[in-house]
Amino acid sequence: MTATVGHGEQLWSRCDGCEALLYRKRLRRNLDVCPECGSHVRLGAPERLRQLVDPSSFAALPDRPDDVDPIGFVDVLPYPHRLVAARAGTGLPEAVVCGTATIGGHPVALAVMDFRFLGGSLGCVVGELITCTAERALNDGVPLVLVTASGGARMQEGALALMQMATVSQAVAALREAGLLTVSVLTDPTYGGVAASFATNTDVVLAESGARMGFAGPRVIRQVTGRDLPEGFQTAEFLLRHGQVDMVVQRRSLRARLLVLLAAARSARADRRAADRRLVCRPEAVQLMPRQLAAVPAGHSRVGLTALSGPATSDGPDGRAGGEVSPGRLSDAPDGRAAASRSDGVRADGVQGDGVRADGVRGGEGRGDGVRAGARDPWDTVRTARHPGRPTTLDYLDTAFDGFVELHGDRLGADCPAVVGGLARLGDRYVMVIGHQKGHNTAELVARNFGMASPAGHRKALRLMRLAARLGLPVVTLVDTPGADPGVRAEEQGQAAAIAENILTLSSLPVPVVAVVTGEGGSGGALALAVADRVLMLQHAVYSVISPEGCAAILWPDSSAAPLAARALRLTAPDLCALGIADDIVAEPEPAAHGDPEAAGELLRRAVLANLTPLLDVPPATLVRRRRQRFRRYGAARTGGAGATVGVVR
Repeated sequence: MTATVGHGEQLWSRCDGCEALLYRKRLRRNLDVCPECGSHVRLGAPERLRQLVDPSSFAALPDRPDDVDPIGFVDVLPYPHRLVAARAGTGLPEAVVCGTATIGGHPVALAVMDFRFLGGSLGCVVGELITCTAERALNDGVPLVLVTASGGARMQEGALALMQMATVSQAVAALREAGLLTVSVLTDPTYGGVAASFATNTDVVLAESGARMGFAGPRVIRQVTGRDLPEGFQTAEFLLRHGQVDMVVQRRSLRARLLVLLAAARSARADRRAADRRLVCRPEAVQLMPRQLAAVPAGHSRVGLTALSGPATSDGPDGRAGGEVSPGRLSDAPDGRAAASRSDGVRADGVQGDGVRADGVRGGEGRGDGVRAGARDPWDTVRTARHPGRPTTLDYLDTAFDGFVELHGDRLGADCPAVVGGLARLGDRYVMVIGHQKGHNTAELVARNFGMASPAGHRKALRLMRLAARLGLPVVTLVDTPGADPGVRAEEQGQAAAIAENILTLSSLPVPVVAVVTGEGGSGGALALAVADRVLMLQHAVYSVISPEGCAAILWPDSSAAPLAARALRLTAPDLCALGIADDIVAEPEPAAHGDPEAAGELLRRAVLANLTPLLDVPPATLVRRRRQRFRRYGAARTGGAGATVGVVR
C-alpha cells in the first residue's frame, strides 16, 4: 500500500510497500501503482472513474438524497460534525459516487465507493444512492458495476445502516432476475456489511491486486482468536486461492477485463432478444405464446424468459392492502379483522394504554433522547439479552412449537452447531424453523460457538430456506447471535459471501417469513436470518449494527464506554419499532424470559401465529414484492410515512 496525500500538494510520495521515493507525476502515469514493487495506491472515487470510464461519458445521478441523522448519534463528536469534516477533507458529498457511463462504448450504471469518506461506510444515503444506481441499470437495461472500498456499515446510523445491506442486495436480485450482468470490483479495503452483501453477491467478483476483503477485520479476528494471522490473510490472492473471487486483476488490466465481461453480456442479451423475436414471428408461436404467458403468475411481467414482479402498489409489507403498517403496532387482530383505534385508548385488538395485548404482543413505544423517563437503560437491556438463562432456539422449539424434526448439514461437508433448523408444527400447520443456538453454561456455549454461525451454518440455513420454498412452507427464524463467526477458518470458507447469499435469497423467497429477535441481534450475522415479511423483537432483545463494546472501542477512547454506546446506538425493541425496522414487541414474563421460559414460549407462539396468519393467503409474487418494498423504504429518500429514516420523532 502506498501512502500519498492529495494530488497537487506535493511532488514526491513514499511507497509504503518498498519505501521508495517516487516522483508524483511518474506515479500518476503508472495509474498510482508503484513502479518499483507494484504496490497499489488507494484511489479516491473521482480518480477511479477517470481510469475506468470513457472520457466525458460519466453522468452523475441527477438527485442526491437529503442528509440524515436518523438516531441523533453522538460519541465524542455529534455525527453531523463528522459528516462536515469528511466533506471538507474529500470534496465529496458522501462516500460513493454514482452515475452512468460507457466503458469501451458499452453503457453501464456504476457506483464507486471512496474510503476517504468515513471509511467508505455504508449508511442510509450511500445505500440509497447505490440502490438508485441499480434501479437505473434495471430501467435502462444495462449492466451494473460496483467498485467497493469500505470498512462496513456506518455505526452512527445504527440498525438503519445495517438494513442497507438488504436494500442494495434486493436491487441486485432484481437485476439478476432480469438477466442483467452485475460486477463488483473489490478494492482495498472491503469489509463488514459491504463485503457481506453487494460486494460478493454479484454475478462476477473481481479483486484488484493488493485488495483485502473479509467479513471481520484482522484486528477483530486477532482479538477473538488470540492468534497471529496467516501470511497474506484476506488479500486478493488469498481470496482467489479460497475460491471467493473470479479473478485478481492488476489495475492496468482492470478496464480491459471489464470490457470483456460487458461485451459478452451485451452479445448474449442481443442473442436473447433476437431469439425472442424469432419465436414471436414463427406461425406456431400463435399457439405457444398464450400457454407460456399463462404460466406466469398473476402480478408478474415477462422480460425475455424471466418472470419479474409487476409494478409496486400501495400494499403494506405484511401482505395487506392499504398502505404501510405503523411501526410497533399490529394493524390486524389474530382473526384478520382490522384493529380500529378507540378514543378510550383501547384498540379493537386488545391493546390497552400500556401497549400489552392478551396475545403477548406489545405495541411500539415512543423514542426519546438518551434514556427515556421510566424506561429501562439500554445497557441493562443488553445485559438481559445476554443472560445465560435466556431461552434458546431449542428451548422455544420445545415450548412454542410441536414435533420438531431437526435437519442437519449444509450438504457441502459440515454441520454448524450454532444454527439449528428443521420442520415443526405451529398451531395446525407445519413451518420451517431456523435459529441461532447458544447454550446455558460454558460447555454448551463453547460447543455451539456462542451462537456465532460459520459459513456452514449460513449455508445450512440457506438450504432449509430453499427447501421450504419448494415445499411451500412458511419460514420462522429465531435470531440470537452476537454476530457471525469471526475466525480465520470462517474467513477461509467465505463468511462474507455466505451471509450475502442468505440476504439475497430471503429477498426473493416466495413463502411467508417471520423473524423474531429473541436475544442478541448482532450485525450481519443477525440480518442473514432476518430479511422477513414481519420482524418481531422480544421485550428485552437488542438489534444493532455493532456491539456496544465494538462501537465504544472505535468511537470512544476505550471499550469502557460501552454503556454510552448502547444508548447512542438505539438498539432496544422500542427503538427499533420507532425506526420501522421491527413491527412488534413480544412481551416477556417478569423479570424477563429467563425467569419463566414456559411462559415466554407461549407468548412467542401467540405472537408468531398472530403475525404469520395474515401472510398465509398472500400470493407468492405479492409476498416478494411487499417484502422488497419493506426494505426499500429504509433508504434515505423515504422521508415520510412509516419506517422513514428522516423525521422520526425523538
